[in-house]
Amino acid sequence: MSKQILIIEDDEDILQVLETVLAYNEFGVIGIDGTEDIFESIEKYKPDLVLTDYLLSGLNGGRICQLIKGNKDTCHLPVVLISAYPELAISFGKFGFDAFINKPFNIGELVDKIDELLEKPNKTN
Repeated sequence: MSKQILIIEDDEDILQVLETVLAYNEFGVIGIDGTEDIFESIEKYKPDLVLTDYLLSGLNGGRICQLIKGNKDTCHLPVVLISAYPELAISFGKFGFDAFINKPFNIGELVDKIDELLEKPNKTN
């Protein structure tokens, strides 16, 4: 069974690219444009990894990461935070994410990082 990735991204174009690339690389992909209750989303979609943009309407990606990492039932989930504001990466450290990817991102590097976090052999970049 393929690993499931929950993508939280409110830019439809970026979401579509992420869904296409990750599905091509044999991941199960669920894309949503935001969430007010990350635990409801995790329960519903049962992801193996969460990929979230930082700037979202409602809960931002940093807060989503804090909630996931601060809960004993979800703290094991890898979280990848993506953002077009890499100069803020130092302050992002307090969120507890497992990886940070700058936007615009290199698709191959993103897939490699997800593979690494999920310990899945890299198929195709």
